[in-house]
Amino acid sequence: MGTPDFAAECLRALCESGREIAGVFSQPDKPKGRKQVLTAPPVKELAQSLGLSVYQPKSLRDGEALKIIEDLNPDIIVVVAYGRILPKELLSFPKYGCINIHASLLPHLRGAAPINFAIIGGDKTTGITSMYMDEGLDTGDMLIRRETDIGPDMTAGELFSKLSKMGAEVLLETLDAIEAGTAVRTPQDESKATYAPVMTKETGRIDFSLPAQRVHDLVRGTDPWPGAYCIWEDKTLKICKTKVRDTNSDKDGGTVLSSGKNGIVVSCGSGAVEIMELQLQGKKRMTARDFLNGNKLAAGTKLI
Repeated sequence: MGTPDFAAECLRALCESGREIAGVFSQPDKPKGRKQVLTAPPVKELAQSLGLSVYQPKSLRDGEALKIIEDLNPDIIVVVAYGRILPKELLSFPKYGCINIHASLLPHLRGAAPINFAIIGGDKTTGITSMYMDEGLDTGDMLIRRETDIGPDMTAGELFSKLSKMGAEVLLETLDAIEAGTAVRTPQDESKATYAPVMTKETGRIDFSLPAQRVHDLVRGTDPWPGAYCIWEDKTLKICKTKVRDTNSDKDGGTVLSSGKNGIVVSCGSGAVEIMELQLQGKKRMTARDFLNGNKLAAGTKLI
């Protein structure tokens, strides 16, 4: 059970491991792009290319999904970024239960967007946790936790790729341990639980009153989607790439301190960020130098 690219990596690894896949569940096709073309999720596309049966129930609670599961009669259900909470009757059906591959070091960053919020929150490390599923949101007993560093300029997209491969490796190790009877269950410490909510476009709105490092982390953590942005002359201005500057100023956060061949430097609550790449509403992403060739963003301008 999975939907995005992250889950597709696990499906591919399962196939290559020689395990029998009884069926694949994925979210329904959704309209995508400006023309709103109905598009299949990555897991469905991969499953169909591998000749696997794909199911896309609109609900898991109307009895249809349980009937499919009963017919497939799986030994175990693997859930990776499926996007739906499984009801009790599905969780309890397989002989070996349901396991989940989650892109954080649980119980830190339970929820929908742990990769993004690890970066937005300034974490230096993250990882993959495999766990048995229960009725809560990422609350089940942990099986394997594997840690990795987050580079100081790493974007969410880059971390996504890194953790996708790690997730597939941890999944196979977890299944091996369950099959061998050596899997060790470790309850999560509820007192250390944090949450990573669903990302929205508003998640990317920059608050320049925050320290420069926090602004830089937001830019990284929302790349490639939804993107960090501010408003300039009533237009959305996406800030695509930044670096932290030690520059201090008594100017309000969001004030352009300098603008020229050395880039665009904007004050923050403490320190400043240099904008290296940006995208004005209706235009292409470009370097700060190219942007300044066609736009005037003078010192003293306020970005909000």
